[in-house]
Amino acid sequence: MNFIYETDRLRIQILNGTYAAESLRFYEEDRELFERYEPLRPVNFYTENYHRYLLNYEYNLILKGDMVRYWFFPKDDPMRIIGTVSLRNIIHGSYEKCEIGYKLSSAYQGQGYAREGIARVIQIAFEEFGLHRIEACCMPGNEASINLLESLNFHLEGKLEKYVMIQGHYEDHLLFSLLHS
Repeated sequence: MNFIYETDRLRIQILNGTYAAESLRFYEEDRELFERYEPLRPVNFYTENYHRYLLNYEYNLILKGDMVRYWFFPKDDPMRIIGTVSLRNIIHGSYEKCEIGYKLSSAYQGQGYAREGIARVIQIAFEEFGLHRIEACCMPGNEASINLLESLNFHLEGKLEKYVMIQGHYEDHLLFSLLHS
């Protein structure tokens, strides 16, 4: 597995705790946007120490093969994190599947960066990790995410009722899947 990939406009990279300040800045800049779609955060989430711990923890999960998180940097601003995509709950054997999650800085939305980066990570999941199926969930009102998944050829499988606790309330989610052809 490589730790750095590129697309036309992005460097896609696995990070460790040395990028804690950059990770924290990414989350702080779009705190209101990201928190709309995610569980409640720990009290110390918006600290550099927490991000150092989280990045190192995820790095160890990558080494074990349980998950991988890639971070997006625009080639014209190589120290600025603008997005992230994770492949989590990776299961091999009879399933060969994972779940995908992603977020992109509001300043870069609507310009094709998410699609470009996620498409590359999907290619990595299928070709390098040997996965057969990628699942994605999003809230029914998240039109941007629904449109993104559909543009990447994900297929809507159905609705998962009261699936995830978001900001203290269980929310329905739509289940999408993409199969390796």
